[in-house]
Amino acid sequence: LGTICSYGVRFEGVAAIPVLRGDLTYLLISVPLRLAVFYVAGMYRTLWRYAGTHELSRLAASGLVAATLNVILGVLILPRLGWIAGKVPLSILAIDACVTLGGPAFTRLVERWFEVRRQTHRAPALHEARRRRVLIAGAGEAGRLVAKELERDPGQFMEPVGYLDDDRAKVGLFLGGVQVLAGTSALEETVRITGATDLIIAMPTATGDVIRTIASAAQHLHLETRTVPAFYELMSGRAALSTLRKLRIEDLLRREPIETDLQSVRALIRGKRVLVTGAGGSIGGELCRQIAGFSPRAIGLLGHGENSIFEIQAELQRTIPRVATSAMIADIRDRERLAAVFTEFEPDLVFHAAAHKHVPLMEDNPTEAITNNILGTRNVAELSAEAGVERLVLISTDKAVRPTSVMGATKRIAEEVVQTIAQRSGVNFVAVRFGNVLGSRGSVVPTFLRQIEQGGPITLTHPEVRRFFMTIPEAVQLVLQASVLGSGGEIFALDMGHAIRIVDLAHDLIRLSGLEPGRDIQVAFTGLRPGEKLYEEVFEDSSVHPTGHAKIFWTETPTLPGDLDLAIDALNAACLARTPHDVLRQMLRALVTDYAEWGFDTAVGPASHLADVAVAPAGAAASIVVPVLAEGA
Repeated sequence: LGTICSYGVRFEGVAAIPVLRGDLTYLLISVPLRLAVFYVAGMYRTLWRYAGTHELSRLAASGLVAATLNVILGVLILPRLGWIAGKVPLSILAIDACVTLGGPAFTRLVERWFEVRRQTHRAPALHEARRRRVLIAGAGEAGRLVAKELERDPGQFMEPVGYLDDDRAKVGLFLGGVQVLAGTSALEETVRITGATDLIIAMPTATGDVIRTIASAAQHLHLETRTVPAFYELMSGRAALSTLRKLRIEDLLRREPIETDLQSVRALIRGKRVLVTGAGGSIGGELCRQIAGFSPRAIGLLGHGENSIFEIQAELQRTIPRVATSAMIADIRDRERLAAVFTEFEPDLVFHAAAHKHVPLMEDNPTEAITNNILGTRNVAELSAEAGVERLVLISTDKAVRPTSVMGATKRIAEEVVQTIAQRSGVNFVAVRFGNVLGSRGSVVPTFLRQIEQGGPITLTHPEVRRFFMTIPEAVQLVLQASVLGSGGEIFALDMGHAIRIVDLAHDLIRLSGLEPGRDIQVAFTGLRPGEKLYEEVFEDSSVHPTGHAKIFWTETPTLPGDLDLAIDALNAACLARTPHDVLRQMLRALVTDYAEWGFDTAVGPASHLADVAVAPAGAAASIVVPVLAEGA
């Protein structure tokens, strides 16, 4: 029909009949030819009522191919064979090509249009009262997808009424049929004009400060607020861009997206046998997830708790079945068992995340902290060197900087163990320090959420306690990046951003739960516990140097005095002899000279922001210690 119409248009109606008769062979061949092209392109195996840009692109490509073949047929092949009197006029071929492209596209778009209209009117009129008017913060790709999803699923009873975007050039323009109304600062006025009841923040790369400002304004206006996943969630494949969820504390604390040299990390891991100790923990588990994405030959999941190892192995087998996993239940303090693991698994890379990390618990159980964090690390590092492991990465902590707790002191010694073995054996072993991670087991966020669910109060140790925070995927992303930077013996520290007041974190969590601090949920202060600091540090003094990554630094640390191996042997013997805890602390203090159990130890490092330290004496009654802030802190 399209070809006949093209003749009619060119020769203005009835005059086209004689010409069409002469070109009848062209018509009889070109139509089946187009049908064949469309069939091969899958044009008749597509649900056009759900078509999108992919289907339309395929339609346009097949139309161009068909038009090109028609030109070859009508100008070159048929005239030379003498099957038609002369060449088919180029004007007819041009019109025919336009019809070939436009005709099928029009009929299919009509079907798509009817489906959209049908979906839009599917919800009964009686549900109109339930329909919610939605503003979308962010007129970018994420915002467009959100609006598209809302229109595609009327059953949500959510209607996008406008975008908010701080790019002035976008204001007044339309994106997917929805107008960009104003900047985010004009939220209150826009809500008044549009009658919006909901706000969706579609800004996956926005920083926490931006999200916090928008969320605070939305809460003031009593808007139901949701967001799309953050950039790190999209990178890890945990969520799609169009997925909506309620705001979480991670959104208020997020920073600019971390740039990772994925090629260098992939080159390090691909085809290798990777052993992860503490694989059932928060950090160890995320290490396994991200490592699996770089196509290792196999991942060894080593841990002491059988349930957590079972869970991470089951998850990996379900989500990334192509990667072989080996589950190993072992205690890193058992050198013989650990040696058997190295012999059987033969790792190329080792990520050592197994550790006791809870400060108050380790104050009460220093024997466990010493044997696990120090002796266990020495076992892992020495066996890695003996087995010819290419690289070992120790997961350390900011609490190893001028430690004020047993946990921090043992992790500082663990760092020295890795450095010493790296220098002694010439192997590429490094340590990576970072602060608290959001959502890890036993961390403040799950604890606060549980207290909120129970009706409060939220218990804090001190109103001025500040901590560095990072999401688990972000921390692991940087750990993997640091693993390719070292040459052996370095201690890397991650840029943790600014320290966050824990009381502010608690208030944010209460508000995100739809409650008001002090009215619905009380906040109680119990005093600093033994070994706790008011402010954490990431670096010692100014001994910090840049690396090839903007978020990773390497830091010089003072060498521990004396013979490290003899000191560790003495600590281990004292633990086996059930030496009193106070004596064990004295032994740690003799080895880690800047380990202080009480008092103030003030120094401002280049990335510490607030580096003043106040701790409660070990074994003393909990009490509030007021810090003396450095000038300008």
